[in-house]
Amino acid sequence: MIARVLAMGAAGLFLTAVSTQAYAQGDQIERLTIAEMENFKLEGIAWKHEALLPGSAQSALIAGDPSKPGVFMAYLKFPAKYEIPAHTHPFAEVVTVLKGTVWNGMGEKLDRQKGDKLEAGASFTLPAGHAHYLWNEEETVVLLTATGPWNITYINPDDDPRKK
Repeated sequence: MIARVLAMGAAGLFLTAVSTQAYAQGDQIERLTIAEMENFKLEGIAWKHEALLPGSAQSALIAGDPSKPGVFMAYLKFPAKYEIPAHTHPFAEVVTVLKGTVWNGMGEKLDRQKGDKLEAGASFTLPAGHAHYLWNEEETVVLLTATGPWNITYINPDDDPRKK
């Protein structure tokens, strides 16, 4: 019985040391906070040009701040016949299709033969640093849930709209 208590105590000390180490390394992020209850309907969204994405993609922030550490959520709207060239993100993402259909592919070059078709209601997850691309045929709206500070690194730097 005493050995079991000592083992439990040692395990507790180990977990405390590990969690303190993670905290000390700055791996902690701010929790998502919401100032007030708000409803969002796609037909009433105030869309803005999204400078990190090519062409006429638009975004609308739902919660959080993508420029700061912490969780955020944003709607992204893509016009018909839209492509996002191969790119990576510094942190993991979850993308949920709300309207339309997108194809999500993995790899360092957009290849329409290798993507997965995702219709409204479907989601995909992306690990940090994972090269991927996206395209559609019709106007599409997705919900992006990610961790800031959000950024995109295009595999081919010439694809980066911020450099044009």
